[in-house]
Amino acid sequence: MKKVAKRRVKFLKGEKFMYGVLAVMILAIPIAKVCTQAILSESNIKVERMRKDINKQQRYNESLSMKISELASLENIESIANELGLSYNNDNIKTLSE
Repeated sequence: MKKVAKRRVKFLKGEKFMYGVLAVMILAIPIAKVCTQAILSESNIKVERMRKDINKQQRYNESLSMKISELASLENIESIANELGLSYNNDNIKTLSE
């Protein structure tokens, strides 16, 4: 029986470097993708919180506008004038707006 000589494959220096770079890229690309998605998700959460805060502030501003309108109504002004013993004169009433 003849023994078959096993040939050992030798890599060149450039090939070793190329395989090393390929291995690093195979590991780095998925990790980078997960990191970027995490950052994007965190940013989206912050945006949604800001939208929620903006909506809350808008509702508060609307309620204050309604309260101003209610306090500036003619009936309210007339009743306060009567309570304080003042005469009601529509020409002297001035309402400030934005």
